[in-house]
Amino acid sequence: MSHEHVDAAGAAMLRVLGPPTADDWTVPAGTLEWTCWQTAAHIGHNPLAYAGQLAARARPTDAYLLPVDLTVRPSASPAEVLQAVTACGGLPSSVPTTAGPAVRAWHRGRATPRASPRWASPRPSRTPTTSRRGLSVDRLPPAEPSGAVLDRLFPAAAPGDPARVLLLWCTGRGDLDGLPRRTSWVWEAALPD
Repeated sequence: MSHEHVDAAGAAMLRVLGPPTADDWTVPAGTLEWTCWQTAAHIGHNPLAYAGQLAARARPTDAYLLPVDLTVRPSASPAEVLQAVTACGGLPSSVPTTAGPAVRAWHRGRATPRASPRWASPRPSRTPTTSRRGLSVDRLPPAEPSGAVLDRLFPAAAPGDPARVLLLWCTGRGDLDGLPRRTSWVWEAALPD
């Protein structure tokens, strides 16, 4: 994983979610109880939290850095939410450069700075994919960044289109060519020291 993959994931998200910013973002994000607006706002938290893990002088070794959270003003338009998400998305792209290759941060285990940019490998319930479904946008992210995340976090995944395997099957969002929907999963974020 490199900052180029993080940047590519952010650009892909903007290509998908940017055009429908005039749509109603108060609709549910796919099958979630959260709205598309709430889901998109939450997406910004992930890169902020991960970059904070790397930038902290006193890094926790067994938990997330708390009480860090991102609050997006309720009056923010969908376009402004995406601006916040993009700004936060730039952090895990730049922090590893200054953190150095020996730095480890806790992310479902101790991980390298480039191991697991969360917004490129989000939990199933809070992702651009679920917002995309709520906004009726029929598009998946590009294969290359999806494949990089899939190879890094799910090395034993089923074969197939990387975006579909990663975002739908590995993370429990859908069936995959006859394979049943997964009801539980864990990504392999940690690397040995």
